[in-house]
Amino acid sequence: MILNIEQPSDAPPPFALFQLGFRPFFLGAALYSVIAVLFWTLAYSFQWSPSAIQQWGNPFWWHGHEMIFGYGMAVVAGFLLTASMNWTGVQTIRFTPLTLLFASWLLARLLPWIPGATLSMVALFDLLFLLALTAAVTHPLYKARQWDQVRIFTSKLSLVFVCNLTFYLGMFNYIEGGERIGLYGATYLILALILTLGRRVFPFFIEKGVNHDGSGSSITLKNSKLLDLSSLTLFLLFALADLFISQTQVIGGLALALVVIHSIRFYNWYTPHIWKKPLLWVLMVGYGWMIIGFLLKALATAGFVSPYLALHAFTYGAVGTVTIGMMARVSLGHTGRSVFNPPKGLNLIFGLLTAGAFVRILLPLLYPQQSINWMLLSQLLWTATFSLFAWHYATMLIRPRIDGRPG
Repeated sequence: MILNIEQPSDAPPPFALFQLGFRPFFLGAALYSVIAVLFWTLAYSFQWSPSAIQQWGNPFWWHGHEMIFGYGMAVVAGFLLTASMNWTGVQTIRFTPLTLLFASWLLARLLPWIPGATLSMVALFDLLFLLALTAAVTHPLYKARQWDQVRIFTSKLSLVFVCNLTFYLGMFNYIEGGERIGLYGATYLILALILTLGRRVFPFFIEKGVNHDGSGSSITLKNSKLLDLSSLTLFLLFALADLFISQTQVIGGLALALVVIHSIRFYNWYTPHIWKKPLLWVLMVGYGWMIIGFLLKALATAGFVSPYLALHAFTYGAVGTVTIGMMARVSLGHTGRSVFNPPKGLNLIFGLLTAGAFVRILLPLLYPQQSINWMLLSQLLWTATFSLFAWHYATMLIRPRIDGRPG
């Protein structure tokens, strides 16, 4: 007797990595951040100097570029390709087009390590990825006639492309100082995306999470249009001033103003109930690192601290913490799992990253003579964090949704 054990024709395939944008890009971002930081640890702390890094001229350029345009933009890609479908109801790219988009991102990361590949080839695929990503995110927004979304997200992605192009033109000696303008510009654009999306979702997530916990607690968080407008306007002025003028007093004054504005907003959004829920407290901790970054930037303009502490408060602290928190939440929701019942290991994962940011940003202020050791420890904590994240999330990102729905 022969049993028919074939799956129904409409059953989801067992391999779902390219069914929706968050899947390949979140997994790729997590794995690549582990590899890139391990390589950076070997290069910075143990003087490893492979030709793949040497061709960038300054190893710091390679490290900065790959953490912003490699890790950071992979998370942005995964989030926006998924969110734009939710906002519009229009299917975003999947299957072959998504595979090709991810391949262009991946090739830009791998080519430096392939013998015979040139930096021009890296730049080609890197820029092609950003152009294709901008088109893929814009298409559903345009089709749904969501012009405000087009203005906000298409413009920012287009500017990230310009920043990356400026970086490479600096590397090829066409624009003096293009490397710094490109890296800092893209960093500030990612922070601007976090601020824009944070205003939309942070208070919503906190209210929903706290009001859902069954304790009878009910909160409504405060928001202010004046704070919204002033925060984005001052941040734009701050970013432009830091990129294009050398008036440290202006930069420092704008940074202090941003400390005040975002501290008020942080106070308005904060509730002690978040500490029971890792998917909530991780977002607010990331926001706190951004405020610390503005404070350190103001202190750096006055010569009190190194400007690189402010940079890492923005990147390691704010971008790293918020992005891993968003990846953790989006991956649960879009694989059919409950965001109110996350994996048990999230407190450990987010705690390790928070400890790493503390070690990288604040301990050098207290014990500067041990800065080299703090950097090494922070690098190891980052790799441990994202290794654990990949361990917990790889399976759910590769396999179909548990509720049988597409996506």
